[in-house]
Amino acid sequence: MLLADLVETSQRVAGTSRRLDKIAALADCLGRSTPQEIDVAVAFLCGDTCQGKLGIGPAAIVQARTHAAAPSAALTLGEVDQALERIARTRGAGSTAARSQLLAQLLARASVNEQGFLVRLLMGELRQGALEGVMLEAIAKAAHLPLSEVRRASMVAGGLVPVARAALTEGSVGLHRFSLQLFHPVLPMLAQPAQDVEQALQKLGTAALEWKLDGARVQVHKSGEEVRVYSRGLNDVSAAVPELVQTVRGFCVTELILDGETIALQPDGRPYSFQVTMRRFGRRLDVDRIQRELPLSVFFFDCLRRDSEDVTGWPATRRFTALTEALPSELLIPRLITADRATAQGYFDAALARGHEGIMAKSLDAPYEAGSRGSSWLKVKHAHTLDLVVLAAEWGHGRRRGRLSNLHLGARDPVSGGFVMLGKTFKGLTDEMLEWQTKTLLALEAARDAYTVYVRPELVVEIAVNEIQASPQYPGGLALRFARVKRYRGDKRPEQADTIGTVRQLFMRQAARAP
Repeated sequence: MLLADLVETSQRVAGTSRRLDKIAALADCLGRSTPQEIDVAVAFLCGDTCQGKLGIGPAAIVQARTHAAAPSAALTLGEVDQALERIARTRGAGSTAARSQLLAQLLARASVNEQGFLVRLLMGELRQGALEGVMLEAIAKAAHLPLSEVRRASMVAGGLVPVARAALTEGSVGLHRFSLQLFHPVLPMLAQPAQDVEQALQKLGTAALEWKLDGARVQVHKSGEEVRVYSRGLNDVSAAVPELVQTVRGFCVTELILDGETIALQPDGRPYSFQVTMRRFGRRLDVDRIQRELPLSVFFFDCLRRDSEDVTGWPATRRFTALTEALPSELLIPRLITADRATAQGYFDAALARGHEGIMAKSLDAPYEAGSRGSSWLKVKHAHTLDLVVLAAEWGHGRRRGRLSNLHLGARDPVSGGFVMLGKTFKGLTDEMLEWQTKTLLALEAARDAYTVYVRPELVVEIAVNEIQASPQYPGGLALRFARVKRYRGDKRPEQADTIGTVRQLFMRQAARAP
């Protein structure tokens, strides 16, 4: 397949807001890909490369495009992938210049449209609306398979590329290879926000209520004496949390995969802040010392595997039973099953009184859907917060001079694949946070003017807001009122940020309550 054909598909996908049209365009492109091209096609259409980061900064990418474009489109997907592979493998002294030269040679062989596509791809700015859910449906359509089979495989495969290859070349037989396996972590199941306890029970009926801890999500795998702990981002963090490893190693069940939260608690049982807990996961740690100074507790709330059986398809009540039978009670998240609003409200208030964020409300019948943010898990917090993406930052004034201060904040737009700006804030930032964010944002710089540094949309920040208000100033028609920074979410990726749809729902709920 020519790169030009894929670029045309990308433009068609970006040019329509209709989900079915996006799916049809993607499926047509995938259906025309050879088995050798599927990996590259899926990666490119998802805004990524098979090689990941190439070690070329934004300025060098833009500079490499200064070469004249090819008069016609002749590059194939295979040739582009091979060129990117050569770039990724270039190491050692002088490698930065060598990588830039190789990229310049590739771009010189590309047409004007192809150059624009490749530059946006490599800078992480290919916002065309081909998000995971859309791509999953396109793969199913191109392979003539039920969407449920493709989605199930994607839950445990760790990425769309291997699923697409198996579906398009082997059909259902290929997808059956993907199963939950020990020491192959899967993306955690996620929750949607609920306005309050009453709304959560209206949606779920009788539900399991759990404390919502402000700690670090962990997935723990056990096979005999071997135990590994994985972070929300699926990184192996076992070395940083030896007490968790030792605790789980003592369980009598031979094989387990558990989902839980680890948190640093004060002597009275109240939690330390999220930032304090995350000190345990620094890059260069004296683990023995920091473990003594800041021991971690762990609370498990779900079971994905028990012995040789994958239990993710079981209803939640059966998984809760499996968890209770396998673990000591002190390691289980406190849980209350009720449909009574007064009882649920009391449980919520008690969780807040103990210093926790709020509660989770979970359907009793739902399976465990890895990587999914479905409506069967709802989170209820005391103050409404949004996980937004930093789009830019303005240089500060006065004592903040020389540091990037006022943040431009955006919500994710699932239709366009981009981000919708909602406002700015410089509130809630400590001196330590200002220093960190200045260094971090400069490393993500994509462009700048006299007052503002525009960055690649990679950094997620948790923002507390008093309310959402209508505003003609921003393209989404909404703006944040009294926004302030709570914390940076290093455990979340931009595609996990809150959507503009979530923000609109919050605005509508506020409008409905207005006198």
